[in-house]
Amino acid sequence: MCPASLADESDRGFIIPIGGGEDRVKEMQIHRKFVELSGGADAYIVVIPTASMLNETGPDYNRIFSNLGAGKVEFLPISRRSDCDNPEFSQMLDNATGIFMTGGNQLRLSAILGGTLVVTKIRHRNAAGVPVAGTSAGASIMSEHMVAGGLDNESPAEGTVTLAPGIGLTNAVIIDQHFTQRNRLGRLLTASSFNPFLIGLGIDEDTAAFIGPDNVLEVVGSGTVTAVDASQMTHSSMWDAKPGEALSLLGLRLDVLGEGCRYDLKARIGYPPPGHLALSALSVPDV
Repeated sequence: MCPASLADESDRGFIIPIGGGEDRVKEMQIHRKFVELSGGADAYIVVIPTASMLNETGPDYNRIFSNLGAGKVEFLPISRRSDCDNPEFSQMLDNATGIFMTGGNQLRLSAILGGTLVVTKIRHRNAAGVPVAGTSAGASIMSEHMVAGGLDNESPAEGTVTLAPGIGLTNAVIIDQHFTQRNRLGRLLTASSFNPFLIGLGIDEDTAAFIGPDNVLEVVGSGTVTAVDASQMTHSSMWDAKPGEALSLLGLRLDVLGEGCRYDLKARIGYPPPGHLALSALSVPDV
């Protein structure tokens, strides 16, 4: 467990980035926990499928959350910026107890939603205690600085990642998704080198980081969350690297967090699942 002294009291709702490819058929562990946080049988969940080009995306998530016991589920059919001015959609977000952004293309999502009343409503509702979840593209856009694209299967190098503004639910992290499955460590390290203040979160498929109002996250799902802390970096060659040139990044700290692990985003410390001892707490026999 994380020490209580590390937590800030706040009314902010959970921020829940999901790495994509989540289980939608069997245990549905991530979705189930999101429904519980949204109010269970009393929940009113609003789904935003804008990142997807598939017509069935919104109805699919309506079915998933309804089958998990959510009291009411609706989706916003937003496909262009003018849709964001719809007063009916604004009212739906005002009443929502949970908001979910689907996967697809994060640049489509930011180009349509960015700077609109819909984003303002999402931010206000989250600040008022409403949990906001997003999978894949919907996860990337949550942070103030968004990974918009880049190269997979590459070492850290100048030009391997493209950044764009996100919706700014948090300014503490930068998020990448489908992380292990698409070998995106290199581009997350490159993104972290741009601003060492940010903690890089690489989230695997079928895995979520449930970031609480105390800014302590818990890992839920079958994969891992990789946390990159560049705040103590002693050297970076990013500032004068030529296009495509490999980067030197010294003094990084990297934690790999599995199911039940926690990470304090303020203290930048990871913790094992409750009931598990950290190595530092184990006695080492004399030899």
